[in-house]
Amino acid sequence: MLEFLIVGLGGFIGCCLRFGMTKIMLPLNLQFPIATLISNIIAGFFVGFIIGLEKDTLLVTPKTKLFVITGMMGGLSTFSTFSLETIKLFSQSKFISASGNILLNITLSFIGVLLGMLTAKMLLRKSI
Repeated sequence: MLEFLIVGLGGFIGCCLRFGMTKIMLPLNLQFPIATLISNIIAGFFVGFIIGLEKDTLLVTPKTKLFVITGMMGGLSTFSTFSLETIKLFSQSKFISASGNILLNITLSFIGVLLGMLTAKMLLRKSI
């Protein structure tokens, strides 16, 4: 039961962060779903960072992973919103924006995970 509470609390925080990101970007009236892209990149980075820390230290416990990765980053990142926004772009005949959205979300999310892992590795080397 404790694990559900840990994931739920993390998810609440992640969802609030994503909602806040959307609210911040909304007044900019951009024609591109930048808030979802930024949320997915940030989530990817922190997933990679936690996994990178986990490999070489005892800093990351199973409960930490549940809270940060499953909860917070699961709530922050959003594949379903990314999918919906892409479909909307296609339905509005914004084919370049839709294709760019797919390319950027997938590529930059992967890069975010990789950078998170590399950042953790570099920080661990400096602390030794």
